[in-house]
Amino acid sequence: MSSSTSCSGDVGLAPCRGCALCLEWGEERCPIRDNAPAVEEKMHNADGVIFATPVYGLAVTGLMKTFIDRFSYIFHRPRFFDKRALLLTTTGLLGEKDVLRYLDTVAGIWGFDVVSRVGIVTNPVTIPERQARRNDRRLDEAARSFFQALVEGRERRPGLRNVIIFHGQRAWFIELADHARYWSISSNISPGIPSTHAKSAKTRSPYTSPNRNPSRSSRLRVRWRSASRPAR
Repeated sequence: MSSSTSCSGDVGLAPCRGCALCLEWGEERCPIRDNAPAVEEKMHNADGVIFATPVYGLAVTGLMKTFIDRFSYIFHRPRFFDKRALLLTTTGLLGEKDVLRYLDTVAGIWGFDVVSRVGIVTNPVTIPERQARRNDRRLDEAARSFFQALVEGRERRPGLRNVIIFHGQRAWFIELADHARYWSISSNISPGIPSTHAKSAKTRSPYTSPNRNPSRSSRLRVRWRSASRPAR
């Protein structure tokens, strides 16, 4: 199993300008030309993603917020249904629970299956031995759970909260031009590509990475859409 690391301060993500072009017309219309597409591609190519940030001012760092803001279109068009996530945060004293809740909401709406989350206390001066042992134990447990989820590769069934959010997104966003292509999913969908956006096997959808498993992601998206339908 291989891994790679991307630090928000090193990949060169520029702050979002709030123009909303990515929301209404698609991320390819974003006027910012930076490494955001390459970062998203790395997430698509991975089986799992670890989201890690220290606590700054009882919240995520500015760099992590820039990262989340630059991919805000994924809140409107989630796409990581076949990916696992581990959430990690560190703090000197307080705030790790709030940060983990926030990251859990972000990753969940983006489609990730959050299998592990851990916040550890790391005093900037000295860490008591008892706290250090507790940190090591919690990190080990989270890492083992994350690794096991990657090895098993099981498809999850969405919870009620996920289904409610998913249907709310679809009802709210389908009126926008670019969103209609994404949310119009039928049983005759081409693998990984919204039905009205499918053209040919050689055409790359802006929602589909060429190296990911599109059929699985599509299948999970359809499952999310149908999970709360009453039995006939």
